Amino acid sequence: MPWAQHYRMHDYVVHELPALIEASFPVSDQRGISGHSMGGHGALVCALRNPGRYQSLSAFAPICNPMAAPWGEKAFSRYLGEDHSSWREWDASLLIANASEKLPIFIDQGDRDDFLAIQLKPEAIESAAKLAGHPLTLRRQAGYDHSYFFIASFIEDHLRHHAISLKA
Repeated sequence: MPWAQHYRMHDYVVHELPALIEASFPVSDQRGISGHSMGGHGALVCALRNPGRYQSLSAFAPICNPMAAPWGEKAFSRYLGEDHSSWREWDASLLIANASEKLPIFIDQGDRDDFLAIQLKPEAIESAAKLAGHPLTLRRQAGYDHSYFFIASFIEDHLRHHAISLKA
């Protein structure tokens, strides 16, 4: 893969993209991060690995415990290698135990999501947050799946969550 040597999505999302936005638009340095599914996993990890960088965090149907999910095993082995100990720093359900910042997490999860049991595992982050005393709002939305309709149905709540945290 010719792109793999320079592919650093974490650095791009955490550092390069905000710098570009802040240099090009009249915005403050207040930041929120959110994502859906794999992007939800990324949002959780970016915020948990970079205390103080974000003032708000939310996710729709995130992959919460990738070390225990087929997607995570496949992706982590390809990107991080076979040493499972190095995977721990990229798993939100494990990062939350040692988070130095208790940034409130807001998650929506559909209860009809085909990926729920095998890939997403919201119960893992729920247990970890409870054990660590980390503020987490995990809403299980009856009848919703993994679709964009699910996101469109609850995006206003996420925007309000971010607005409150960002004092907009």
